[in-house]
Amino acid sequence: MLNFTKIKIVLIYLSFIAISFFCYSNFSNSDNFFLKKKINLGLDLQGGSYLLLEVDSTPLQKRQIQSKVIPLKKKLKENQINYKNFKLIDNKISFEILESEKKNFEKFFTSKNNNNINIYLNKFNSFELDYNYDKNKIFVYLSKNGIINLNTSAVDQSIEIVRRRIDETGTKEPSIVKRGSNRILVELPGVKDPERIKELLGKTAQLSFRLVSDDKTEFGNEIFTLNDTQEKISVSKRIILTGDNLIDANPKYDNINQEPIVAFTLNRLGSQRFGQATSKNIGKRIAIILDKEAISAPVIRDSITGGQGTISGSFTFQTATDLALLLRSGALPAPLSVVEERTVGPDLGQDSIDAGVMSLIVGFILVIVFMVIKYRLFGLIANISLISNLLMLLGFLTLLEATLTLPGIAGIILTVGMAVDANVLIFERIKEEIKKNVGNNIQAFDLGFRRSVITILDANITTLIASIILFIFGSGPVKGFAVTLSIGLITTLFSAYFISRHLTSIIVLKNKDKTLLI
Repeated sequence: MLNFTKIKIVLIYLSFIAISFFCYSNFSNSDNFFLKKKINLGLDLQGGSYLLLEVDSTPLQKRQIQSKVIPLKKKLKENQINYKNFKLIDNKISFEILESEKKNFEKFFTSKNNNNINIYLNKFNSFELDYNYDKNKIFVYLSKNGIINLNTSAVDQSIEIVRRRIDETGTKEPSIVKRGSNRILVELPGVKDPERIKELLGKTAQLSFRLVSDDKTEFGNEIFTLNDTQEKISVSKRIILTGDNLIDANPKYDNINQEPIVAFTLNRLGSQRFGQATSKNIGKRIAIILDKEAISAPVIRDSITGGQGTISGSFTFQTATDLALLLRSGALPAPLSVVEERTVGPDLGQDSIDAGVMSLIVGFILVIVFMVIKYRLFGLIANISLISNLLMLLGFLTLLEATLTLPGIAGIILTVGMAVDANVLIFERIKEEIKKNVGNNIQAFDLGFRRSVITILDANITTLIASIILFIFGSGPVKGFAVTLSIGLITTLFSAYFISRHLTSIIVLKNKDKTLLI
């Protein structure tokens, strides 16, 4: 155990130097490739915004029921069921059938054979839709399971789109996690303009292109007020394109008026539809609707077949940039609302850093003093091992560009304690072996290290398992604590088993015939 080959010694200290080297980048502003990586500070340390968002799936439920109208009518016709008074009210479909046709309706409604009404029956063996009777009147609506699945899907999609929008703003290390069945927790460290983020997340970004009619009384049209001119226009409900047909959007300046605009690029299907619509309606106006607001309604001057176009509408460059961001990231499946908001100032974050660093320094000094008093020269070795452990821990965190939170600092302090514990176990075991093998320092120290290894491994591996579970199932600050603790346990084992053992072997081999105090 005390014998080290030259290759082993070189590898140990090269590993230590290579990992510890990255610590320097946190105190340097160098553009060097190897020094670009830094430890990111969490919300509680550098300040920022905390937002709790709620997904309103009510409009989504209504759209889902609407999508069942045509398939249901078709299915009733296929099964020769005569119906009347077919209506869609709120989130329910209602219609009337004869008493004698109820069994036939139940048969196809609950059938697993190619059921495009209750599609969950084929996939999950459960109902997406449910129904009840009121005499001869049937009400069809989303089942409890259908609503749960719809909500889950809406929240999952919303998380992905929220992540895209926030990433586009350049925010580093945001925390975006699901909370409960219909809420999303967003933590944004270092955000300087939280109101802009709220505005971006609050927009559904449902984009559509529709033709404008000259007849404001025409059936099937909607009246919109243009944002820039306040002109009232009659817009067809028939949608030519949606935001799903966009593949890119960027803010630009108009070559003629030098006004900010949004240039967009369409996919192949969108290009075909847009080309056909513009070629057939030259001279007419086309309305651009975003979240039930008419942004602009330009006149179609020529056929647009290249799959590229622009959106204008009295933008500033910032609003054009935000609109392009929303279009690139995609539309939210359901509206989001802010139910809780907190802001942590940078001063409070700095106070937390100062308090955390101070507690680390005080704890570190007390441990160093205790180890020197308790174990003399070998206590000094333990302290060197402790310092190397801390440097390697910070190096790993830098290399991974981990986010350091206040609980993360607590994880570092706990690591210091566990690192000391490993050295204490080794030295106490060595003391026992010295009593048994008086005059044989090499054997005593060798057996001391050998017989303490299993205990140290058991203690650290069990803690490591717990920290991995915290990382998997935890979020935000809990994950920060789990990351620092996990890495700290690995560096503790390395420093105790290799660095501390090698330094101890040097002293023991030089004083093999002398009495060593420990």
